[in-house]
Amino acid sequence: MLNFTDVALRRGPRLLFQQVNMIIHAGRRVGITGANGTGKSSLFALIRDELQTDQGEFSMPAGLELAHVAQETPALERAAIDYVMDGDAELRRIEAALVQAESAADGHRQGQLHARFDAIDGYSARARAARLLRGLGFSTAQENTVVREFSGGWRMRLNLAQALMCRSDLLLLDEPTNHLDLDAVIWLQDWLRAYPGTLLLISHDRDFLDTVVDQIAHVEHQSIQLYSGNYSDFETARAEQLRQQQAAFDKQQREIAHVRSFVDRFRAQATKAKQAQSRLKMLARMETIAQAHVDSPFHFQFCTPLKLPNPLLRLDQVAAGYGDTRLLDGIEMGLAPGDRLGLLGANGAGKSTLIKLLAGALTPQAGELTRAKDLAVGYFAQHQLEQLTLAETPFQHLRRLAPQVTEQSLRDYLGGFGFSGQRVDQQVADFSGGEKARLVLALLVYQRPNLLLLDEPTNHLDIEMRLALGMALQDYPGAMVIVSHDRHMLRSVCDDFLLVADGQVHSFGGDLDDYREWLSKRLNDSTCAGQQTRGEAASLSKKQIRRHQAERRKRLQPLQNRLKSLEAALDKLMAELDDVEQALTDPVVYQEGNKDRLTQLLSRQGELKKRQQETEEAWLQLGEELQLAELDGEDGRGHH
Repeated sequence: MLNFTDVALRRGPRLLFQQVNMIIHAGRRVGITGANGTGKSSLFALIRDELQTDQGEFSMPAGLELAHVAQETPALERAAIDYVMDGDAELRRIEAALVQAESAADGHRQGQLHARFDAIDGYSARARAARLLRGLGFSTAQENTVVREFSGGWRMRLNLAQALMCRSDLLLLDEPTNHLDLDAVIWLQDWLRAYPGTLLLISHDRDFLDTVVDQIAHVEHQSIQLYSGNYSDFETARAEQLRQQQAAFDKQQREIAHVRSFVDRFRAQATKAKQAQSRLKMLARMETIAQAHVDSPFHFQFCTPLKLPNPLLRLDQVAAGYGDTRLLDGIEMGLAPGDRLGLLGANGAGKSTLIKLLAGALTPQAGELTRAKDLAVGYFAQHQLEQLTLAETPFQHLRRLAPQVTEQSLRDYLGGFGFSGQRVDQQVADFSGGEKARLVLALLVYQRPNLLLLDEPTNHLDIEMRLALGMALQDYPGAMVIVSHDRHMLRSVCDDFLLVADGQVHSFGGDLDDYREWLSKRLNDSTCAGQQTRGEAASLSKKQIRRHQAERRKRLQPLQNRLKSLEAALDKLMAELDDVEQALTDPVVYQEGNKDRLTQLLSRQGELKKRQQETEEAWLQLGEELQLAELDGEDGRGHH
């Protein structure tokens, strides 16, 4: 068990929490929740013995096997599956000892080692690693791809797989879903439900927490309080606590009245019957949610767009992709004010490609895309966080959009997104990923779009900000298309779903539970097909197999070489951009006599960011071409 006795912890001069007294028993699954910056990750550092208590005592049993996800992944020339297997440290120790025993011809020692190897299921370790990779979205062909060839997000998946490979007693996971798509999130939650050890999980994904954990450790007001049950149970308990505070109760009632009036307005409109039903299902839980989060620092809403043309846009037999590669074909869809669509589908199926197409960031390869004259798109994607000007403040960013609006009005608006006091005048360079995401959302909302395109908008956002965004989207009168692995967000704001799969975009008639069943069936069918393909491959002669492999290597080599060249160029750009942005953090450069230097740095930063984006786009496009070529190669194995 983990025992905290009167624990206090600081980071520098800042007190994170104090007088923490709690016991986490073996086998419990604890969700660690709280706003960003309250000390959740520091709590993990304390458990990993990377930080020491400033007061009190933390203890846990000696010899506990602890696993956590590494935050850095070196660019190794090591196959992905071998890298994942490295997570089982004892397995690797036995393998190394066996090599030594065999060299020394020590039969007795070999027998002991083989017995232990069998006891830890060493003979099935490679198959176990392959299952982890497949569950996290890697193809069979990628198992032997070297680590350095994967992008940052995929390397984080490799680190997660390596942590899961460890036969741990205690597993620490800090926002594990941030780099996953919905399919991988569903797989991971099922894996964690079967995990036999003690789990501590930092997450802002309420559905994920509800499914996986049986306790909540909530960090706020420089304290940690342990609650029984999952996240919904925690909300109910916390709402009861707040109900006892009169001021909180009054604010809570205003929140509930807002939700009720929204549902009543929808119900009164025959054309909005479907949306009304969707919101009515959410109302019962929303009352509890509103009660549990009345002290949230985030409160904002979307202003009515200046114009709401109908339809906003229309796609007729549209195809989309990159270069000569076509990822989606025959898209038939239209968007009108009030449409709320969620995109479902596996990673790489084309969800982000469809979003980029709707945003105008991609040109159709075929077909016709018609946009309304007064279409105003609000597009949120992760790369936009990097387009913020690091040397400017939130106020300066918003002032550029609204030069005629009063300063107080702009400051009040930014306060709804949590930028108040000194924070509104701090440089973006000092901001966390969550704060940058909030600022991008604030700027997007202010421009009153009539079509919202949200590609994983909840990454880096804590639960309070996710709730505020969901509540604001309830009232949004324009059309919305969203890609998200946060199922609570999808359930809260979507009326319909589109399935992106096999190069097509179709309406999905069910809900997220139906999608999970569809996903499970597809995975089973894929496994059966893979077994059949392997059976066919086994029947080939060794000569045929060698010839096929040689042809495949020859076909893929030019693409792999181009990919390596782009990776090298991207590494060089990132290194130079890091140097420039490091220079921009120096206060001296903003002094009166250094204006020319500042101008040069800002100009170079903008140029490097543009080249970085162009290179990343080319890298992504080429990576998808290579993946398709690899899959084609696998599909063709039985035809030689």
